[in-house]
Amino acid sequence: MKKVFALVLAAAMSLSVAGCGGSTDTPASSGGSETAAPGSVAGKTVVFIPKLTGNAFFESANAGAQKHAADWGFTVSYQGSPNAAVADQVQVINNAIANGVDAICISSVDATGLDSALKKATDAGITVATWDSDVSSDARTLMVSQGTPDILGKMLVDMGADSLTKRGKDIQKDTIKYAWHYSQATVADQNSWQVAGEAYIKENFPNWENVASSNYYSEQDAEKAVSVGSSILEAHKDIDLIICNDSTALPGQLKAAQNKGLTKDDVSITGFASPNSIREYCKANVIEQWGLWDCGIQGAMGCYLAAYVSAGNTVKVGDKIDIPNIGTVEVMSNDSLVEGAVTGEANNGVVLLPERVVFTINNVDDYNF
Repeated sequence: MKKVFALVLAAAMSLSVAGCGGSTDTPASSGGSETAAPGSVAGKTVVFIPKLTGNAFFESANAGAQKHAADWGFTVSYQGSPNAAVADQVQVINNAIANGVDAICISSVDATGLDSALKKATDAGITVATWDSDVSSDARTLMVSQGTPDILGKMLVDMGADSLTKRGKDIQKDTIKYAWHYSQATVADQNSWQVAGEAYIKENFPNWENVASSNYYSEQDAEKAVSVGSSILEAHKDIDLIICNDSTALPGQLKAAQNKGLTKDDVSITGFASPNSIREYCKANVIEQWGLWDCGIQGAMGCYLAAYVSAGNTVKVGDKIDIPNIGTVEVMSNDSLVEGAVTGEANNGVVLLPERVVFTINNVDDYNF
C-alpha cells in the first residue's frame, strides 16, 4: 500500500514513513518528557470492535491492525456487526468478558451508551481503549484520536471552501448555502467536528448560510445515506456545499448526486472517507476532494496501546510510548478533545494520529485502503 505520512505529532512524533504534500500537521502539546518503559505485548488477545462491519474505513483499520499485530506477536480478534447499534456492540463486549480476553479496542456508536458495559469489562480485568469514536473518559484508558475538533472541523470546511473556489464561487462574497450530513447526534467526535466547523465558518465566512434547521443524519446506514442525500438535494436545489463528516454518509451523498446527474461543477460535496470508497466518484467528476487519515495505522495504534496497558505498563499525561514500526506517541489530556474533560492520574488520556490527508484525482491512486 502506498501511503503518505509527513508531520510532527505533538513535537514528539517521529515516524519512519514517506511524506506527501496533502497532509495536515498536529499541534505540539505540552507535558513531561519521560519515556514509558516497554512492556511485553506478546501473547495478548485484543478484541477489535468497529462501529459496523462491511464499511471500507473499518475493514481497512482491521487490515492494518492485523498486519502490525502479527509483527508485534499478539492476536487481534475483529468482532462486530453490520448494524451500527449500541445493543450489538454491548453483545460483543459481553462476549469478550465471557471469553476472558486481555483487552478491548472499540470505536463507539454512542458517546455514553457503552459506558456501563465497558466498566464491567474493566471490572473483569480487561483493558479498554477506544479509537475513532470515544466513550466517557472514565470508561476507558487511552483514546486514539484522528485529531482535535479544531483541526478536523477546519479541515472539513477548508476542503469545502477550496472545492467551491475551484468551480468559480467567491467564498468571501457569495452567499454559500450549505448543510452537514453525517451519522447521528450521539457520535461525540463527528458532532465535535461539526461544532468546530460551524464556529470556523462563522468567523471566516459570515456570508455562508446553513440551509438546514438541524443536521442531516443517516445513522451509518449505506442505503439511508443515499436516500438522505437525495432528500437534501431535493429540498435545497440551489445548495452549494454538503459536508459529510462520516465515512458512510459521504459515499451515500455522492451516489445521490450521481443518480441525479450532478457533478462537482453543480454542487460541492466533501467529507471524510477512505480513498477506495470514493475513488469511483472522484474519477466520475462527482467530487473535487475529500480527506481522511490512515485508518490502518489508527487501528494498529489502538490495538497496540490496549495490549500495552493490559501488559501492566503505566503511563500518564506527557509520557511517550514507542510503538514499534510506527513511532513515538505522546499521551495528552482528555480535554484536548472534549473541553472540560477530566483525565485520570494514570492510564487515561488521548493519543493523536500523526496526520490527515486530502485526496484528489491527482493522488487517489497512490493509496489503497
